[in-house]
Amino acid sequence: MPDNVTSLFRSTAAHSPSMAALTRESDGAGPVDFCIPCNPYFPTPAMFEEMAARLRDIITYYPSSADTITAELCSLLRLPPQCVAMGNGSTELITWIDHLLVRESLAVPVPTFGRWTDQPMETGKRVDMFPLQESSGFALDLAQYAEFIRARGTRVAVICNPNNPDGGFLHKHAVVQFMDAMADLDLVVIDESFLEFADAENEPSVVQEAMLRPNVIVLRSLGKNFGLHGIRFGYLVANPALAGRVRSMLPKWNLNSFAEHVVFMLKEHGAEYAQSLHQVRRDRMDMSGQLSSLPGLTVYPSQGNFLFVRLPVGAEGTVVRDRLLTEHRILVRECGNKIGSSSRFLRLVVRPQVDVRRLVTGLEQVLYGTSRRGAAVSEQATGTAYSSGTAAVDRLVTQTNGAGTHGLAQAAGAGMPLPAAASAPAVGPGGGMPVPAAAGLPQPEPQPVPQEAPRPQPAPQPVPQPVPVPQPAPQPVSVPQPQQLPQPAAYPEPAPQPAPAAPPLAPAAAFAAPAPAPMQVPATGPTPPGVPARGGLTAAQVRGTDGLSMAPATGWPGAQSWPDAAGMGQAAG
Repeated sequence: MPDNVTSLFRSTAAHSPSMAALTRESDGAGPVDFCIPCNPYFPTPAMFEEMAARLRDIITYYPSSADTITAELCSLLRLPPQCVAMGNGSTELITWIDHLLVRESLAVPVPTFGRWTDQPMETGKRVDMFPLQESSGFALDLAQYAEFIRARGTRVAVICNPNNPDGGFLHKHAVVQFMDAMADLDLVVIDESFLEFADAENEPSVVQEAMLRPNVIVLRSLGKNFGLHGIRFGYLVANPALAGRVRSMLPKWNLNSFAEHVVFMLKEHGAEYAQSLHQVRRDRMDMSGQLSSLPGLTVYPSQGNFLFVRLPVGAEGTVVRDRLLTEHRILVRECGNKIGSSSRFLRLVVRPQVDVRRLVTGLEQVLYGTSRRGAAVSEQATGTAYSSGTAAVDRLVTQTNGAGTHGLAQAAGAGMPLPAAASAPAVGPGGGMPVPAAAGLPQPEPQPVPQEAPRPQPAPQPVPQPVPVPQPAPQPVSVPQPQQLPQPAAYPEPAPQPAPAAPPLAPAAAFAAPAPAPMQVPATGPTPPGVPARGGLTAAQVRGTDGLSMAPATGWPGAQSWPDAAGMGQAAG
């Protein structure tokens, strides 16, 4: 594969180039794909043959209305159609959620799927990013996340379960507890796009709970699960009012004929689909073991159909990505353009064992020098500084990892922009990631960092503080603590459940930010351009613009076995 193919990556923002673009720039044959996270075992070859035989009719005629296709999907998943809205991919639904339901601010853990940060910033919303710490394996602590939301005064909260790119998983009872603690927010979104690949819990989805709550949306993907990213279809589940509001804005023919054909095929292929999910889970375990055997490579636990790995100290992800592509025809997802991540991390999609052996061989040659071009890892290197390519976000990540969320939350509560870091916190021996100050561990003597070759991103520089915009003095209002909020009376109390096997969370009161007195914050209102409301980062600060312009851009009835709405197979009764 020619070297000029790798130039396509420099023209993308938060995503990788499409497979079509890579194929056009190569010799006509695409690489082995470890980048795009979809199911490699579904549809079956027989299903592809059937679609090929019907290709002329599929692409010639209009599809049925979205209501007809949605009704068929709901009959499979046993969901009420009035609680479901189908979109032309989950990104279309994210766009409408942002336009219709996000008024001022949105909180999301990072790193995560890029549209959850980029979409609201593109429409001028404040995005409060809660950095997941490498020192804790990128695990999301829901109590700390809720405390962060309270301190920021955020109105919409997002959780991706499992999270993309690290595959972190949250048990159902913990997510439900978080949803109830955030009952006063405008909206809580649980993105379950990859949940059907999880096997840590029998019924991990919260779709049934979402339909009973006034401010919860569950987002689910079909393209990833069915191995059909190109068809572009996904759906959301919510109470009828929320789902209907989104559905009313969608075009009548927002779903294409391929999507319709696949949805109507599924009732005959439930058993094959369930088997494909089982095989992906087995492959994930095998692939994790093979990658973990590579010296210096760290593999994080995952419940998605991908693995998040940290390269050995001194390895640069863009170099590894380009050499795997040009020398071995292997496409991987380098995560340096994901907010909250860096070029030391790759996301690798789970694939069959024959492809994994090829990947491992390629990594051995690129990382450890068993090829004519030598090793991509410098010998006994101390690593490069943590960098996501965005100076403002780097400061946010280093400040949070160095001092925890409490110092960050205090700065946010004061209504002031995050200060520029006066000095970098202690750096751990892992190569540039800060060590939490609370750990109290002795730090090694600073080592000189080897200079890298010039990269296309600018050198990190302090982000200029925005020019204050004159505003009328806001009247302080008292933010009530969660325990003071009245619980919705319209919804029945859940039946008592036995104690879950997973460790219990802290009591619901732990989701409130502790404070000796009610916190005084400015009254809710639109954020002036370039001014971070309540300490949040604006799109300008994140993307490095001038601050005044928009940022760039339960079983299936019958003999077959079909996964229920939670994505887990159950025998039909």
